[in-house]
Amino acid sequence: MSAVVEEVDDDLWSAIGDPTRRRLLDLLLVEGGGTATSLGHQLPVTRQAVAKHLGVLDRVGLVRATPAGREKRYRVDDAQLTRAVAQLSSVGSAWDARLQRIKRIAETIRRQQD
Repeated sequence: MSAVVEEVDDDLWSAIGDPTRRRLLDLLLVEGGGTATSLGHQLPVTRQAVAKHLGVLDRVGLVRATPAGREKRYRVDDAQLTRAVAQLSSVGSAWDARLQRIKRIAETIRRQQD
């Protein structure tokens, strides 16, 4: 179990933990890319807030920015997203195993009480 915990990138999951950043990732995946301005038109936050959220996603490698005139155009980094999905799957499996052990312990206790 501890090997799974060591593999988890806390900065990555902190970045993904924010609902606005998850929405930005969704938009970027659907649209293939966008700028803070174009993405900001689709969210209930300011363009500046979108730019800050994109900066966080960029720092953890989930998106990559390229110059686009006076702005930056962001695209999802497929390799880092694949890594994030693999981590989520690994963590999910580890928790499933933990919950199964808890269930077996609870069932054993219940049988002993009956």
